Amino acid sequence: MGGRGSCLARRFKPRTSPYSFKGLGRQGLEIMLEARRITGLPLVTEIMDVRDLELFDDNIDILQVGSRNMQNYSLLEELGKLQKPILLKRGLSATIEEWLLAAEYVLDGGNPNVILCERGIRTFESYLRNTVDIGAVALLKELSHLPVLVDPSHATGKWKMVTPVARAAIAAGADGLMVEVHPDPDQALSDGKQSLTPDNFLKMYEQVIRISRLVKNF
Repeated sequence: MGGRGSCLARRFKPRTSPYSFKGLGRQGLEIMLEARRITGLPLVTEIMDVRDLELFDDNIDILQVGSRNMQNYSLLEELGKLQKPILLKRGLSATIEEWLLAAEYVLDGGNPNVILCERGIRTFESYLRNTVDIGAVALLKELSHLPVLVDPSHATGKWKMVTPVARAAIAAGADGLMVEVHPDPDQALSDGKQSLTPDNFLKMYEQVIRISRLVKNF
């Protein structure tokens, strides 16, 4: 078990550095499946390799294509053969047109279940991890019928910025948010600096719900 080319040896979290925590692979998937069994919540996880399609299609509710794989066309074509929701994150330097055309690879394959996720793009600004393109949210709602999410956690890299950006995203028309939460961010194996505590998450949730209700009245 766990040979170099086997599914059990592969990890499901891409990292810039090969020495950073890259997830738990199959063990992590089993933990998520147990969490779904206990809570009833659907699962979303990132798929990086077409070799994992069968495993993920059988076990995961939503397949995420991360920014690094937004233009992995062979993977997108295979995902187009499924009927499972695909969460497509914007590439680090992708234009809106390139992002929409990446979505078209999945749609053209016969899978209409694509969700777009703005997670910030790389610019000259270095204070935050990425630059959040809030204007893209409003534009996508004009150009496409697809639902749009915003990930303020990865976009900013700082937990204090997550709630303000989340508020702006909902005000701009985002259909939902993707937010990282950890009970003890200082002990997180990955991305602790951008994770909200459960209490802070609830505060953010209450604020964006109020904004969402106001937006619907316009």
